[in-house]
Amino acid sequence: MSPVYLDKLTKIYPNGYEAVHDFDLEVKDGELMVLVGPSGCGKTTVMRMVAGLERITRGTLRFDDKVMNDVSPKDRDIAMVFQNYALYPHMTVGENIGFALSMRKLPKSEVRKKVKETAEILGLEEWIDRKPGQLSGGQRQRVAMGRAIVREPKVFLMDEPLSNLDAKLRVQMRAEVTRIQRRVGVSTIYVTHDQVEAMTMGDRVAVMRDGHLQQCAKPQEVYDNPVNIFVAGFMGSPSMNLFEATLNENADVLTLGSQTLKLPASVLALKPALKKYANSRVVVGIRPESLNAPGPQTQKGDDDVSLEGEVDLVEALGSELLVHFSTDAVRVEAEGAVSEDAEGLDAGLIAQRGAGVARVEPGAQVTLGGKTTFSLNPSRLYFFDSSTGLSIVE
Repeated sequence: MSPVYLDKLTKIYPNGYEAVHDFDLEVKDGELMVLVGPSGCGKTTVMRMVAGLERITRGTLRFDDKVMNDVSPKDRDIAMVFQNYALYPHMTVGENIGFALSMRKLPKSEVRKKVKETAEILGLEEWIDRKPGQLSGGQRQRVAMGRAIVREPKVFLMDEPLSNLDAKLRVQMRAEVTRIQRRVGVSTIYVTHDQVEAMTMGDRVAVMRDGHLQQCAKPQEVYDNPVNIFVAGFMGSPSMNLFEATLNENADVLTLGSQTLKLPASVLALKPALKKYANSRVVVGIRPESLNAPGPQTQKGDDDVSLEGEVDLVEALGSELLVHFSTDAVRVEAEGAVSEDAEGLDAGLIAQRGAGVARVEPGAQVTLGGKTTFSLNPSRLYFFDSSTGLSIVE
């Protein structure tokens, strides 16, 4: 086991493309660190630099106190788990797990012992003599993990290992991977584009965009306190509703399109920096679960404000409803760029940009094509600077 330190890691390809820029990260001893972000953000490149499969252009990589920049991949004492399993089809489960040990010329009795112990950890004992073709996708992925675990490496690297599994099995395997990693206690870097995986699995989550680290914190911290519009829009399913808005001269009335929301004194006390944005545009964020539709279980608080929307789609998920609605407020893209001014835009485009979603109780009174008035506690609003995209936190 070993902590991993990435100090200003940078990767520039021969054509001049900078895939990763001054990337700083510490993976603590035994920690499961998840790198998450959209496709092409550089997360796999970071992992490949840690593995030694990509040369580091600039910066320092350390395991404990040892600089690893020029250490060959085979000497880094790491184990990788890929999304395509990479099992030998002609070998049994036991032979696949023990292959690396056999290549080290360890005594057969020791190999058998380690393979047996690893199979027990993974719940693979009854399939030890089967070939990969006789296994399910989840079982094959466990075999791939077993091949990594049995080596007792300093660091695990996992590159989207669950992406080839169906939805139900992926949920099961998330719990399995987390359980196994906790039991083995090896420092792990886990790469995924799925923010649900990141939220449910990681001890900490590092959110990436365009080769830059945006935020690194515990999953709930990233969800509750995103540092900018990109993180706010990326983390969460459904994603945060982000609208262009304007504060009045006292910064206590928020205008979204044709609607106004009164901000109580408690909100300004919580975020005094809002006063600096009086008579200015901001971006306001609303989590879908913060919007309440009228229903038998709905209780409106004294400070609650209302937001009206036209219901475009209702998705019934059993335990909840996802209500997609439109307003005349201008939607802001999660990438962080505020939309162009609403003036002169086609009305249909404005309505499309004003789309939002609410996560409400199954008994909510919503009608497709009708108008619904959602209530929300203004203390649960998020505010962002419209020019920088950064969160207004003080």
